[in-house]
Amino acid sequence: MAEIDHSRVLASPKFRQLVTERTRFGWILSGVMLGIYLVFILLVAFAHGLMATKVGSGVTSLGIVLGLVVIVAAFVLTGIYVARANGRFDDLTRDLNRELGR
Repeated sequence: MAEIDHSRVLASPKFRQLVTERTRFGWILSGVMLGIYLVFILLVAFAHGLMATKVGSGVTSLGIVLGLVVIVAAFVLTGIYVARANGRFDDLTRDLNRELGR
């Protein structure tokens, strides 16, 4: 019985659409985060003067601010994924369950 259900799910166009969309979106967000991180690391490695630039009249440098931007970007991208998962991906899952009679 479980094998029949398994093969029905794998054969479903809704399931393939869900997997394709979720995988593509995950790779896009991963690429964006990797790009942000790579730019930050390259700036740390090769733009010492720029990263050491003081922000305001305190002791905070641009490197610290950009490091915080990298961390915040990770949270924002996670929030974007969660919003998409709770919206589009849940809708596709609901449609798949209806199609399979669950």
